[in-house]
Amino acid sequence: MKFAHLIEINALGNPLVTPLSRELLWRGLVLRAERPTLFLIGLDSCDILTRDETGISRKLQFGPLTIHDHVQFLPMQQVHYHVPRQGEIPISDLTMTIEEPTPGALFVRFEYDDHIIEVENTDVTFYNEFRRSAYQEADIDTIRMIRQLADEDNLHAPLQ
Repeated sequence: MKFAHLIEINALGNPLVTPLSRELLWRGLVLRAERPTLFLIGLDSCDILTRDETGISRKLQFGPLTIHDHVQFLPMQQVHYHVPRQGEIPISDLTMTIEEPTPGALFVRFEYDDHIIEVENTDVTFYNEFRRSAYQEADIDTIRMIRQLADEDNLHAPLQ
């Protein structure tokens, strides 16, 4: 299933929405990769196994379930999560891309791909609609948390 959606970050015409700078938005997206327990319900721990100039490899612990993944950073533009096949866990990708169609008008495009091509039927359609809805709610929560951290001035620490 492939799924993509866009979340508006700065509603330029709405004075009730505090705008985020591209840098703060970027810092929030990186923080989601480096400290995902702040963002993901049910995640017990995250250990960063390796780090280089382009990304990190992590071990995520959800109760008894362990998932290894790799996160690549394209600075100030994109965060790409890749989960390789692990036992019964299929390969999957999530890409978060910052878009700025006009100066200050920031959006984040979330793109999911589980690399499974399924013939649609009633059960598959229902399940995929449920997943799309869950992904979208999780992404809205991610942006909500980034805004909260920005409001609390917790996104200014140096990125590693």
